[in-house]
Amino acid sequence: MHWTPQTTTLASCARLLLAQGNLVAAPEGSEGSEARVTQLSYDSRTVEPGALFFCKGAHFKPEYLAEAVKAGAQAYVSEHSYAEYLRSLGARPIPVLLVRQIQPAIADLAALWYRGLLERLTLIGFTGTKGKTTTTYMLRAILDSWLGEQGRAPSAWLSSIENYDGVARTRSLLTTPDVLELYAHFRNAVDSAMEYLVMEVSSQALKYHRTRGLSFEVVGFLNIGEDHVSPVEHASHEDYLASKLELFKQGNTAVVNLESDELERVLRAAEASKRVLSFGLAEAGEPGSTEASEPEPGAEAGCTPVEIGGQCPIPGHARPATLVASEVESTARGLSFVARTQHWQERFTLPMAGRFNVENALAALTAALALGVPVEHMQNGLATCEVSGRMQLMAGPDDKLIIVDYAHNRMSFEAIFSTVASEYPGRPIICVFGATGGKGSERRVDLPAVAVGYAEKIYITEDDPGEEPLARINQQIAEVVAAAGVAHDIIEDRDAAIAHAIREAPAHSVVLILGKGHETLMKRGREAQPVPSDAERVRRLLAEG
Repeated sequence: MHWTPQTTTLASCARLLLAQGNLVAAPEGSEGSEARVTQLSYDSRTVEPGALFFCKGAHFKPEYLAEAVKAGAQAYVSEHSYAEYLRSLGARPIPVLLVRQIQPAIADLAALWYRGLLERLTLIGFTGTKGKTTTTYMLRAILDSWLGEQGRAPSAWLSSIENYDGVARTRSLLTTPDVLELYAHFRNAVDSAMEYLVMEVSSQALKYHRTRGLSFEVVGFLNIGEDHVSPVEHASHEDYLASKLELFKQGNTAVVNLESDELERVLRAAEASKRVLSFGLAEAGEPGSTEASEPEPGAEAGCTPVEIGGQCPIPGHARPATLVASEVESTARGLSFVARTQHWQERFTLPMAGRFNVENALAALTAALALGVPVEHMQNGLATCEVSGRMQLMAGPDDKLIIVDYAHNRMSFEAIFSTVASEYPGRPIICVFGATGGKGSERRVDLPAVAVGYAEKIYITEDDPGEEPLARINQQIAEVVAAAGVAHDIIEDRDAAIAHAIREAPAHSVVLILGKGHETLMKRGREAQPVPSDAERVRRLLAEG
């Protein structure tokens, strides 16, 4: 059964904004206006007669409002009045709902417009500096195994790779879509009889209210690292962390990684959710790797923290964990590990490299536990999960191992380099990477600072320079590499850089191609231009010999 919008009037919009303390002024008579709002939009190209138009965004221009008025918008919501501007154009005058903050206004009015929709959809959201995409894909695979056996629709997902909502599979432009795009995905999922949607929730989405008003059945906190601090993202690490912690206020069950930095603060924030489950790694032979106890009568996968707690301590932590992994093994096909709760102990496999992916798997398993998914579907989902651009392994000439990964911040660099060094001892490491322009400027120091501790040679290249000169970004990276005395080349063309790295790497080496992973767009200037993914580039080079 398809969902249909509820009747929304200009008066109801004004009342809601007033109740939220966000309304500065409403036009005379609007409080009683029964004029029906037929659409919400912040894209003047899509406006239909009767629309309520939002003036938002750093690149907003009054001309967009004029286009919306011409297309039939009946009112607009804005932090500024454009009455004089419209009058100067001779445009049709329309009411304005003046607000203090436009982003919360959009979220609140979208929730009003789409009321009743989310009662038919279970949301699960993951946040963290690294691992969000992989964890999202893992839980999706687990849910799809479970739902498929019952003949139910598969889960929907929103990730930094792509989005699927039952109607369309689209390339992702933002880790977490903007408000109206989010609700459009939710509506498509509901109309497609989907019951679950798994999504990444970025710090930017939380800071700028994209997920405001959403209720998640499960929210997962993976980790926190030094990243995303810049004039256009977060002013400080404190702002970055505080933004991520806001997600707990929107969750029914919180899932927390006990290996996360600033753990005590994270756990305190998690108490905003109704219950808290946790996970972590235990070394072989340490507490947490012993046999599971027999289930209590009536115990099920989705038991409460009280039933689970106290049985699976992690070394170094006073707090018990809900789910613990031990006996991690690297195999020719990926990873294997044992996971256990108070009630069961099972072995799981992953078709990917990187021991850090065990933490991602534990996050997905703990979320599945909270949702009541049977263990056999957890095993099947993980065993069949594939994530494009995440630890993708390919065999090169002369026994060279090529790994394509999305790692693009200090935390993920530390994880992947240390993993490769430990899992492939004795192999020289060659790497290819760059840094983004306009944001995350600390990466130009952080990334090479990590890489020089492991790599024999570094190829510095393009990675979303945006409106900043690529040569300047690359030179800043090169200065750090040169100071460490590590061999390096600057090759601006990413195709050429990857080709040189693979062809010039010594036999039996590991070639790490980092930063872009699955992405098929390169941000140059204000445009995102289509390019091959790094995996496609490598496959093409290998085919050419």
